[in-house]
Amino acid sequence: MPGLEDLYREIILDHYRTPRNRGELESPPAIRADGHNPLCGDEITVYLALDGTGDDAVVSDIKIGGQGCSISQSSASMMTQAMLGKPVGEVRALARRFKTMMGIEVDDEQQSDADIALGDLEALQGVVKFPVRIKCAVLSWNTLLQALDTP
Repeated sequence: MPGLEDLYREIILDHYRTPRNRGELESPPAIRADGHNPLCGDEITVYLALDGTGDDAVVSDIKIGGQGCSISQSSASMMTQAMLGKPVGEVRALARRFKTMMGIEVDDEQQSDADIALGDLEALQGVVKFPVRIKCAVLSWNTLLQALDTP
């Protein structure tokens, strides 16, 4: 279905050309995590501000920095939009769902994850056709999870 592929390509390029939520948050109080993909040189920094504690804490702000290919940068931009305003429990579930879509086995996957709608994030599903690019797409997601696991 070429029309759908063209739409997905345009969504990815739009997020690459005009990334959302670029910048920094003061750390602390924001949590900062850095990710790096040594295979292609992609680098990402995720800044995360939470209101509350535990899985009920809500992502009140999220910013990204770094540089890399169009896949890593657009995935990071789309991720920030999907996470803003969500409780940490939902953030983790959405990250599991996204990684599953990318063909990555997730240890803590739950039955309900399959019901999570990905919206524009589905534009990245074509990346699975290029296994070497999957790490580019999930770099920001892994870095976000690393930030959430920071004590």
